[in-house]
Amino acid sequence: MLCAISLVSCNKEFDNDNYTAYFGGKVVNPNNRYVLFCKDSKVLDTIVLNPDNTFFKKFDSLTPGMYSFKHEPEYQYVYFDKNDSLMIRVNSQEFDESVTFCGRGDEKNNFLMELFLKNEQDRGVMFTVFDENIPQFNAKIDSAFQSKQKFYDKKKESIGWDENFDQYAKAMLEFFHYSKKELYPVVHKMRTGENIESQLSDNFYDFRKTIDFNNKKFTNFSPFVRYLSNMMNNLSTNEKWSNRSEIDQAFLTSSRKLQIADSLFTNEKIKNTVLDNIAFTYLLEDQNIVNNKKFLDKYHSLSTDKNQHNEIKKIGDAIQLLKENNPLPDATLIDFNNKKIPLHAVIKKKTVLFFWTKNLESHFVAAHKRVLDLQKKHPDYDFVSICVDENHAKWQSILKNYNFDGIREYRVANFDDVKDRWVVNKIHRTMVLNANGTINNAFVSLFDVNFETNLKKKIF
Repeated sequence: MLCAISLVSCNKEFDNDNYTAYFGGKVVNPNNRYVLFCKDSKVLDTIVLNPDNTFFKKFDSLTPGMYSFKHEPEYQYVYFDKNDSLMIRVNSQEFDESVTFCGRGDEKNNFLMELFLKNEQDRGVMFTVFDENIPQFNAKIDSAFQSKQKFYDKKKESIGWDENFDQYAKAMLEFFHYSKKELYPVVHKMRTGENIESQLSDNFYDFRKTIDFNNKKFTNFSPFVRYLSNMMNNLSTNEKWSNRSEIDQAFLTSSRKLQIADSLFTNEKIKNTVLDNIAFTYLLEDQNIVNNKKFLDKYHSLSTDKNQHNEIKKIGDAIQLLKENNPLPDATLIDFNNKKIPLHAVIKKKTVLFFWTKNLESHFVAAHKRVLDLQKKHPDYDFVSICVDENHAKWQSILKNYNFDGIREYRVANFDDVKDRWVVNKIHRTMVLNANGTINNAFVSLFDVNFETNLKKKIF
């Protein structure tokens, strides 16, 4: 039925100045009642699902190019040529694997999904390849690349897409391969202890010379963004810092990334976007608050994006409020009976706050089991579980299914508020509070090797 709707527009003739396009489909097992249609991470339209979980949108004028659709928390890309009419079917429970397109423009989009899944399958097994010596590593990644190159060549010939689409197709093919080469010396040393950087051939990184780092189309395209992150991690690694603390290494490495971005990008908009991403990543990682000012001074000296300066400053200011012995900013929680409770009413003694989401059930289970073990060792602490999801019924259902007795369970009333106040960017984040509600350590993880040292500190 969905494709039948699309076929109506497929057979329609359009004038040269008519850029009408159609987008619709069906979401099986939806997580919410809408689909977001986006361009470069900006939401262009919120399309509401019908009662039967279908949706449909006519765009009076849609510029050809790469877009994305998001059914939170997942997203995927969709490419529109002039007057394309695309229908998708997706199951939220196996999002990437279930995406299929039909209608005008479906072949090239189904190709992108197939290539994406080939890369994901490759990603699942590639880490053992990093253990290999240089000749074996090169042979294995080249073999994998050549297989996907043949797939790309075959589809390009049969579908006959244009140069604009080909930029994205080649980017998805090549940047995944390039990422392996950037990762190799770093991951090889982590896994084997061997530093092979000096053994790499002089032309090992020659592919970098072929990359147009100032191509505006790739600024927010995830294959390029991932590659860029891997390349910067590789370039910013410095053996001289190995004897420095993890905190100082994080600061030095991120500062080095700012310098690399400043020298690499000539396009001001792209440079600012990359600088912003580096700053967000650094500020939202578990790190020492003391270094933030030095880092932000460096960031502000290089970035000309005044709008993002305010957002970066907002995060920096929020982190400053989470210093040791500062009171944790209050927030509203919801108990099992759907009653609102302010955080300060929950803190009765020394407390550990930890977070989870239904979207990472393995973490939910592991975190709760870890806490049950910690409770036995540290009975002087309360352990408070906070779910970041706002669907009350689903939260209750999960808790009933597992029944982790002895752990105080709450969910957030408003995740955006908690995220902003407590700078919760990673689900593994844990906070240790003193009995009076002040902060012992706001940036730790239950799974840190030395986590329990935070519980043995002499605190209020």
